[in-house]
Amino acid sequence: GLEAGPLAAQAQNAGLGFYGSRRSTAGDRFAASRCKRRTVSVLYGRPMPFLDVQKKLGISLDRHFVFQSAEQPYKIPFRCHAFEKEWIECAHGIGATRAKKECKIEYDDFNECYLRFKTMRRLGEIKRQRDKLIKEGKYTPPPHHVGQGEPRP
Repeated sequence: GLEAGPLAAQAQNAGLGFYGSRRSTAGDRFAASRCKRRTVSVLYGRPMPFLDVQKKLGISLDRHFVFQSAEQPYKIPFRCHAFEKEWIECAHGIGATRAKKECKIEYDDFNECYLRFKTMRRLGEIKRQRDKLIKEGKYTPPPHHVGQGEPRP
């Protein structure tokens, strides 16, 4: 992902503000920090509230349902932890509009891992092919697949 690294620090030390503009006064520096704060606080295209009521009340609705990569109680990682981490690292700090375009591959990978729509489509095709072969008489399923095998305890 695109993150503020040493080049951004050099640019700010050289007197450059956001987007390469020159900083002339101390007031511009504070305006840039407000801009950065606003950019970082945007999640899914909606600005986050100024007062975090959920955190004050100890309720964790957004954090619980959005990030499955949070620390797990039994240290068992979420199935799609790696994909979600790549997506979050890519989208961090660039804003929702740019993230939709630039991190589409990472988001699609995470979405496939989470929803498994391509896997389900593939399994449906396999089942249709199997049913077609059974109908043509080219394949006979084993007896335990049809319910005629020996009963097991």
